Amino acid sequence: MDAALELRDLRKSYGDVQALDGVDLTVPAGSFFGLLGPNGAGKTTLIKILVGLVRKTGGDARVFGHDVETDYREARDRIGLAPQEFNVDQFFPIREVLEHKAGYHGVPLDQARDRADEVLKRVGIYDKRDTRFDWLSGGMKRRFVLARALITEPDLLILDEPTAGVDVQLRHELWETIVDLNQRGTTILLTTHYIEEAERLCDEVAILDSGRVLDVASPEELMRRG
Repeated sequence: MDAALELRDLRKSYGDVQALDGVDLTVPAGSFFGLLGPNGAGKTTLIKILVGLVRKTGGDARVFGHDVETDYREARDRIGLAPQEFNVDQFFPIREVLEHKAGYHGVPLDQARDRADEVLKRVGIYDKRDTRFDWLSGGMKRRFVLARALITEPDLLILDEPTAGVDVQLRHELWETIVDLNQRGTTILLTTHYIEEAERLCDEVAILDSGRVLDVASPEELMRRG
């Protein structure tokens, strides 16, 4: 099976702080892969390197064979990111925000409109399509961030703590949506510090702490050891 993500000796330092300290990791294409670790483990730094928000200090990172720096555009176009923070234009209707995002990735406007409607239906907020982002409830904002990640039909969907701070019902609804995407062939990389979430969803889990991968195993194996 091809690798969706290949990291070799990936390093990132901020002055004296080593955020990533030689990360080696392979995420198989089509898998549902978890990245488990406490705050400050390096999970968000790793994601920012993959999407081009941070430059690595050393090592290699490839997305479906494309180097995240030398083949930036190709790598970035394969990724959909649902970040923890709501970095969304607050003042446009959410369908318009999705159309702009698709357009930025080269999707023609008529196609972008169809895609926007499709992803809003998929995450269950199509009826809010003409509402501004800042008028949505917290749970709807979380759904919208997922919709925005899906608008480019990514091959690798990265979810950074997608259910942090949401109620149990919404968490289960988001899980259903994500599992369905994976079953349709999308590779999922999920960062979480909920072991229950990793156990429920993931084929494999990497334990990241202090910028290093401590272990890679199935959730069942980790639970047996734990």
